[in-house]
Amino acid sequence: MNFDFSEEQHSLRESARRFLSDRVSFKGLRKAHDEGRLFDRELWRDMAGLGWLGTAIPTSFGGVGLGGLELCVIAEEVGRVLAPVPFTRAIGLVAEALRRYGSDAQQLRWLPGIAAGDIVPCFALAEGPGVTEPAQIKATFSDGRISGVKLPVVDANHADVALVACRDNAGQVALCIVDMHQAAVQVQSVKGLDPFRDQAKVVFDSASAERLGGATTLSSILDVAAVTMAFEQIGGAEACLEMAKSYALERHVFARPIGSFQAIKHRLADMVIKIELARSNAYYAGWALANDAASLPAAAATARLAASECFEFAARENLQIHGGIGYTWEADCHPYYTRSRSLAVALGDNLVWGDRLLSAMENDLAE
Repeated sequence: MNFDFSEEQHSLRESARRFLSDRVSFKGLRKAHDEGRLFDRELWRDMAGLGWLGTAIPTSFGGVGLGGLELCVIAEEVGRVLAPVPFTRAIGLVAEALRRYGSDAQQLRWLPGIAAGDIVPCFALAEGPGVTEPAQIKATFSDGRISGVKLPVVDANHADVALVACRDNAGQVALCIVDMHQAAVQVQSVKGLDPFRDQAKVVFDSASAERLGGATTLSSILDVAAVTMAFEQIGGAEACLEMAKSYALERHVFARPIGSFQAIKHRLADMVIKIELARSNAYYAGWALANDAASLPAAAATARLAASECFEFAARENLQIHGGIGYTWEADCHPYYTRSRSLAVALGDNLVWGDRLLSAMENDLAE
């Protein structure tokens, strides 16, 4: 059984890396931050033109008709450069939820626009500070209307449609599609940990909504999203390793590059080990996703935990190797640390995913 990418997928990765490295720079990210442009719509439309936004969307809905593995390939390169686009949440989560579980009418209404880059989706799960898990969801859905407050919602400021977790009349967690362009939806920008990503408080005041069609659960959608996000996190961790290695070879102390000191070598080696471990778990989860394997819940939770730990560790070690300058706004390594922390809680923190892994393992043993 081969869990590596195919020749075509490796080619996609190389082309994505070249394109994104040419289009995204920290100078540009800082300028966009100062001007309040944290979403690069031009880049988003260019990615649509390359077919990336419709990677897994069927050709009948304007997509390319590939699969989840190709999404993972692109997500890794997006994470490597901290691209100012909501690829993982919008495409790896919302578009995938619509593709897998949406009704025919919902797919026809939203998927072509998403693939073309005309419609930007967002995902609304959290409802304030604390653990992000189903038990904390209080937003309600009844008679085609949704009410409640979601905070924070990443990328809501420029979203056209939202996938919202809420509770139905029976008290069960439901997933609803909400058009963001209605008076009953109020979006207010808020400051977040990641300075290069928009966040907002979204108030749904009896807003018109549709329940996501098909037999689906919040858990199944999070499993799909966790795999794609794991690759984004690994891309960020690899960038931290490359940055730390480059600095260790350039920075001299006592007429020697600091990379020649054993303490620095050990830090870099530890980064490599964690990245490779996370990559192994992510590759298996990607295979499980592409093949709809029964092991997907356990594989997704394992990949999520390993990738979150890997990215945070790599980002922190990168800061340490750079020393005091690494914590300054001017240093390129600083944004990776804030991104590592924001992604680590995006779908629920490690405690939540640890519980999910244990539950998945118990279910596997019971079968």
